[in-house]
Amino acid sequence: MAKINRVFPHITALLFRLFFGGLMLTHGIPKLQNLLTAQEVSFPDPLGVGAVPSLILTIFSEVVCAGLLVLGLATRLASIPLIITMLVIVFIVHLNDGLSGQELPLLYLIGYLGILLLGPGKYSIDYLRK
Repeated sequence: MAKINRVFPHITALLFRLFFGGLMLTHGIPKLQNLLTAQEVSFPDPLGVGAVPSLILTIFSEVVCAGLLVLGLATRLASIPLIITMLVIVFIVHLNDGLSGQELPLLYLIGYLGILLLGPGKYSIDYLRK
């Protein structure tokens, strides 16, 4: 039983990374395709930096950082842009939508905070690089 208890946190970290990173890719990849193929970009600009820079920052977070989570590479560092993206979505983009509009990004936010705190675990590239 003690051996299982030592492995549990690593399996949990792996599942969190695969689940939250993999699911976020399903949001980011369509945005990347849109950026690459659209003649004109239509995207929210919650921080006032412009639609295209906002989209690029979101794609970086949702594709690059989510991909790094799946691999377990620079895990804690990669979780930070995802946390920031979810904070912007919850507290700026969907501020007036109530819980119905904030529920999914809040769930992602909790997951990414968990990954930040838990770390990559033993089943990651980060662990192999030690």
